[in-house]
Amino acid sequence: MNLEALLTRVGLAFGIGLLIGLERGWSTRDARPGTRAAGVRTFAICGLLGGLVGAMARGPGDTLSLGGSILLGAAFMAFAGVITIFGRDENKTSGKSSATTTIAALLTFVLGAYALLGDVRIAAASAVVAAAVLIFRENLHGWVAKISRIEFESGLALLAMTFIALPIVPERAIGPLGGVNLREVWLIAIVLAAVSFAGYVAVKLLGERKGILIAAGAGGLVSSTAVALANAKRAAAGEGTPRVLAAGTALATAVSFVRVAAVVAALKPSLIPWIAPALLAGALIAAGFALVSTYGASGRSGAQSAVPLRNPFGFWSVLGMAALMGVLIVVGRYINARFGAVGAITGSAAMGLFDVDAMTVAMTQLVPQTLDLRAATFAILAGVGSNTVSKAVIAAIVGRGWFAIQFGALSLACLLAGSLTLLVTLALLTP
Repeated sequence: MNLEALLTRVGLAFGIGLLIGLERGWSTRDARPGTRAAGVRTFAICGLLGGLVGAMARGPGDTLSLGGSILLGAAFMAFAGVITIFGRDENKTSGKSSATTTIAALLTFVLGAYALLGDVRIAAASAVVAAAVLIFRENLHGWVAKISRIEFESGLALLAMTFIALPIVPERAIGPLGGVNLREVWLIAIVLAAVSFAGYVAVKLLGERKGILIAAGAGGLVSSTAVALANAKRAAAGEGTPRVLAAGTALATAVSFVRVAAVVAALKPSLIPWIAPALLAGALIAAGFALVSTYGASGRSGAQSAVPLRNPFGFWSVLGMAALMGVLIVVGRYINARFGAVGAITGSAAMGLFDVDAMTVAMTQLVPQTLDLRAATFAILAGVGSNTVSKAVIAAIVGRGWFAIQFGALSLACLLAGSLTLLVTLALLTP
C-alpha cells in the first residue's frame, strides 16, 4: 500500500472516531466536567488508535499476518480493559447503568482498525449507521415501548419468512403443466404479509385516512390484490371506515393500471397507443374515487374516529391465499396451453386473476409472432379486467357490507370506462 492510500485510510479511521464522538459529546453535553468516560476528543483518538494498530498489523503483502493478528488482538483486549474501567466509573458517578459509551468506544476502535484492514466503504457505512442508532436511541426506546406483543410477533414472523425461510425454499416447479415454483408462491405470501403489515403500521402512525392511502399506494406497486385482501379483512373486522378502506383499495387499483402500462411501455412500446388510453381511463376513475371518498368523508365528518387495530396479519390465512394463487396460476397456464393463440384472451383472463405482471409479460412476448397489436390489446386488457373482478369478488366475500358495495361499484365504473375508451381507441387506430 502506498503512502497516499495509507494516509487516506488512517484519516478515515480518525473520521470514524470523530463522527461517533460528536454524537456522544452531544448526547452528554449537559454532564458535569469530569463525569464522562469519553467525549469527542477521546472517541476521535480511539478511532485513530484503532487505525494505527491496524496499520501496524498489516503484513508486507498488505495482509494480516500471524504476528499482526496477535498484535491486533492484544491491543483490543488492552483497550477494552481500560475503556470498561472508565465506563464503570462513569456509571458510578452518574448513578446510571449503561454500557452504551463502552460499547461505542469498542466499536470505534474496531472500525478504525477495519478501515486499515478491510473495505473502506463498509467501515464508513458502519460508522454512519452506528451514529444514527446512537442519535435516535430515545426515539427507538419510545417506539419499542409502544409495540404490542402481537405486533412484535407479526413483525418477527415477517422477518423470518423473508430472511430465514426464503433462502432455503427450493426454486423449482412442482406439479403439472410446468407446475408452480415454490419460491414464487412463498414470495407471494411475503408480499401479502408485507402489504398487510405496512398498512397496519401506516394507519397506526399516520391515522386512518393518510395511513390507508399511503400504504395502499405503495402496496399497489407490488400487488393491488394483496391490498384488496388486507383492506377487506380490516373492513370485516371493523378496523376502519369501509369508505376509506375502499378508497385505499381503489388507489392501489389505479396504481396497478399505471404499472401495467409501464410494463407494456418497457417491453413492447408499439402497444402503448392501443392499450394506454383504456388503462389510464380506469386509473383516473379509481384515483378520483379514492380522493373524493377520502376528502369528501373528511369534510362531512370533521373529526376522524379511532380505528381499533388488531392483528397486522394472520400467517396461515396469508399462506393459504398464496397457495390459492399458485393453483390459479396453474389453471391459467392450462387454459393458455389448451387453446393456444386462439384462446389467448381466455388464458390471459385466467392468468390475470392474481398475477397481472406475469400475464402482461407473457402477452407482450407473443407480439407480433403469434398475436397482432389488436389481439394483444384485448388479451392484456382481459387480464387486467379479470384482476379487477377478482378484487371485487374478494371485497364481496371477505369484506362484505359497504366496503364490498362501494368497491364493487368502483370496479364496474373502471371496467365501463376502460371498455368505452377501448372502443374509441380501436375506432381511431383501425384502418
